[in-house]
This record gives sequence, structure tokens and C-alpha cells, in this order.
Amino acid sequence: MIKLDKSLAVRRISPADGHYFFGYYDLQPFSQNEQYYLTHKTDFYNRLQKRGDVCELGLIHAKTGKYEKLTTTKAWNFQQGAMLQWNPTAPDSEIIYNDLTDGEVVGVIMDINTGQKRYLDRGVANVSPNGKFALGINMSRLYDFRPGYGYAEPADLFFYKNHSTEDGVFLIDMETGRSKLVLSMEEIWKFSGSFFKEDEKMIINHITFNTDGSRFLALVRNFPPRGGKHDTAVITANADGSDMYLLSDYGVQSHYYWLNAKQIAIYSDGKELSCSRGWANNYILTDQTHEGYIMADGYFVFDNHMSFSSDRKYMLADSYPNPENRMQPLGIYSVEKNTFVQIGNFYSMPNSTTDVRCDLHPRWNRSGDMITFDSTHEGFRGIYAIDFPENIRETLFES
Repeated sequence: MIKLDKSLAVRRISPADGHYFFGYYDLQPFSQNEQYYLTHKTDFYNRLQKRGDVCELGLIHAKTGKYEKLTTTKAWNFQQGAMLQWNPTAPDSEIIYNDLTDGEVVGVIMDINTGQKRYLDRGVANVSPNGKFALGINMSRLYDFRPGYGYAEPADLFFYKNHSTEDGVFLIDMETGRSKLVLSMEEIWKFSGSFFKEDEKMIINHITFNTDGSRFLALVRNFPPRGGKHDTAVITANADGSDMYLLSDYGVQSHYYWLNAKQIAIYSDGKELSCSRGWANNYILTDQTHEGYIMADGYFVFDNHMSFSSDRKYMLADSYPNPENRMQPLGIYSVEKNTFVQIGNFYSMPNSTTDVRCDLHPRWNRSGDMITFDSTHEGFRGIYAIDFPENIRETLFES
């Protein structure tokens, strides 16, 4: 494993008239034709969202940098926004996001040209690659556990239940807008909960389809008393909730990224693997097996948001701020050369509470020649870009 340090030129692509951010590292902000870049816009940045707070949703014109407001939402947070993304079936003209209607979280599909909206009966947590289905989870429950990842309203209907038979993973038909429960929290508890000495409240923190939409992965966590430590299990299942598999038992499991329909890159303790070092690292796991390997053995020992280029040759990775100087590193890992190059280090403004922090959440554009990320290094939330054309790719990893 070789580490190099080669800073690349950075430019801000969002205006300076407010706080702009896209959100999570595993969503795609660029339209298919790469003419538009999706964004959230707020008038505050250093407190948690609360009931009634409105977030603008809009797009940035790639050629001119002009911001265009599209709509607003009350179902959002600073880490994952409103799950704003392009509709895979219309990736240049329709967006998907969450909002509140009559006090309930719903998914919305909106035509950016006409403003016409159609509604899903439940908010989306992830959309299948072909756009036919989405997964829904209880975002109100998540707010009580980690406010930066859930929605401030409505209240969790199952607040006093540790693992309800009526709550869990919902499969949403994107054409009809109707959802059905395919995997309940009670089923997940019976399948995996024996790890705990006592019956504990459980949540789903992050859930995504694999690359062909046949299965999904969910990070399942216990909900300890305030201030207590939580553990995480990695659960996979078919899209209809069948054939559940405990990919990794409760322990250290964090950010992940599907490489293909079977393999996942994940920051984990890798406890089921024969190659495990006994501490957390980036591992490659193979679904429905306990086979895998360490990525860049001994290097990715700090939690990171990883995202791979479409050809899977390069991986972006950030990490949390250095507590001494508040600087956040950003780098690219070459799978072929087993080399990590740090391409930038960005100041992270202090925050009033952990969940309003601004992670870089680095993301690739669709063609793989540009990197974008969120940052506060200019004193406000902004969206920034780094060009990564072929000539830079060829020279970046040369010592």
C-alpha cells in the first residue's frame, strides 16, 4: 500500500447566497446528460432541523452555475437531505424526493420541466437501479436515534415498541405508488436479536438495493438508552424480504458501497472472515457467504465514506475531521495499483451537535471525470468540484 499526497485544483459550483449541499455519498446528483446538478438549499447550517423547517430543492446548471429552485420539502436532514435523486426511468427530467403531506412522510416524483408531481404512499430510502421499486423505512424512528439521518416529524408510531410486527422494510411500487411491508422489525429481531442479553429497541439506519435490484442490504442497529453504545448487524435479503442472510453479526459495521450484485465494500470489523485483523478496516464481503478480503490491508483503519467510479477502478474516500485542526482529508484509491493519493484537506467548521456536521461525502459524476463533495471550508455549506480527466488519472498515481 502506497500513500501519496498530490493536491488537485478545487472550485465551488454552488452560489454563495445560502447554504447548499447535496447529501449522501451513494446517490447521484448529476442528470444523465450531466447538464444539471441537484442540490438542497437552507438558510441555516449549525443546528438540527426541527418541525416546520423548510428546505429548498433545486438544480445547478452545469454550464452557467445558475441555481434554479424547483420546490421545497419539510422531510429532510443535513446528512441525507430529502433523499433527492434522479428518477432512473427519466434521469434528465424527473426527480425523486421525500416530503410531508397531511403530516405523513411521502415520496414524490416530480417533472422538472412541468412541475407536475405524483406521490408514493411512503417516503423512499433507496430506489432500485431500474426505477421500478423503492425501499422505505421508518424515518421518524431514525430521527429519535440519529436526528441527522431522520425526519423531525411525524412522531414514531412505534416509539414504545422494541421491534414491531407492523414496522420494518417496505417495498414501494414506483408505478402504482403503493407500498407493502416485506420484512418486519419483529422478523429481523427473531433472526438476529439473540446477540443481545436483553430485549432492546431496534432500528434500520441505512438500506440500499444491490446493483441489479435483486437484493438489499440493511444496517440494523440496537437503540440503547441515550448516551449508550450501539452495535450494528449487516442483513441482506431478496427484494421481497425473503432469503434473509446475516452477512456480519452485531459489532462495528458502518459505511458501505455495492461493487456489483454480490460484493460489498464496507468499513467493518470483518469478524466472520478468516482474514480479519480484529479491528475495523475496509473489507470486501460477498453476499450470502462469509468470504471476503481486506482492501488495502492496514490502511483504511478510520471510518470513511467510500464511492467507486463506474468502472470500479478508483475509489473516493474521505474521513472525519482531525480533532486538533478540524481538517478533513479527501483521497482516491487506485484498485489496480493499490495506491491511495490524498488530493485535498478541507477545514470543517465546528458544529453545535454531531449530526449537523458537514461530511465531504465525495461522489463521482456519471462519466467518471469529475468529483464533487460538500464542505464548509469557506465558512458556509457549499458544493465543490475537482476535475479528474484521463490525463490526471494517468499521472496522479505516479510516485
